[in-house]
Amino acid sequence: MGFSVLSVANALSPKDRASRRIAHDVAYGTVERQKLDIYAPTKTDGPLPVIFFIYGGSWNDGDRGNYEFAGRALAALGYVAVIADYRLLPEVEYPAFLEDCSQAFAWVVDNIAQYGGDYTRIALMGHSAGAYNALMLGLSPDHLARLGLIAHVRCMVGLSGPYDFFPFDGRISLRTFGAVREPRVTQPINLVTSAAPPSFLGMGDQDKLVYPRNSVALAAKLRHVGVDVSEVHYPRLGHAGPLIALARPARFIAPVLGDVAAFLKRYL
Repeated sequence: MGFSVLSVANALSPKDRASRRIAHDVAYGTVERQKLDIYAPTKTDGPLPVIFFIYGGSWNDGDRGNYEFAGRALAALGYVAVIADYRLLPEVEYPAFLEDCSQAFAWVVDNIAQYGGDYTRIALMGHSAGAYNALMLGLSPDHLARLGLIAHVRCMVGLSGPYDFFPFDGRISLRTFGAVREPRVTQPINLVTSAAPPSFLGMGDQDKLVYPRNSVALAAKLRHVGVDVSEVHYPRLGHAGPLIALARPARFIAPVLGDVAAFLKRYL
């Protein structure tokens, strides 16, 4: 789905009245794309758990402004939701986009209390390439773990994510990861340990861009090492479906928001 279409869809989509954007264009770094938006319930009671949501776009496209519908939907569940932009190809190469996401997460830990969030209870969440980014932050020793921040992650949610796609044989994977010297460490499935956070892996069974086998394989690996994982299939959905189903007009297509909400309630 083209992101110009997503922009229009976001603009036209009615937003959850139980939430609002409370901060816009907040800088977490020094370059133009290192900014984030924050959403929260209209009524709050004490510090709230935080959802750090990362959007997709094949690592070369995306704008946080197009995901207000997702931020508002998650905030309406009773969370502070953060959506950050990050640098993209061709401006940067792997792993710079992950480093940006880690930097944004560090900003959240240091600052989210000012916005009503509880920095000790954070969920990583993403769709497509954003799901990859989110799970890499949670699984790789080179990102949040290296920064001493992994203890703040209570759980992870990945929708339509690529987690097991080496050897690289597609246009997107070759462009993004083809020059990496140690390609196996780019794969979330190769970074699983028993210390991984509990995970929700949702997928559309009709996904022809990121095949469901990615989520199925990662779920099996997580279970094998004793990590609690919810593997949820949406038989009628394609690649964009689990994301679109978060929007108010499209929730009838699959219970994605309800399933995610139930999972988050267990761990946040």
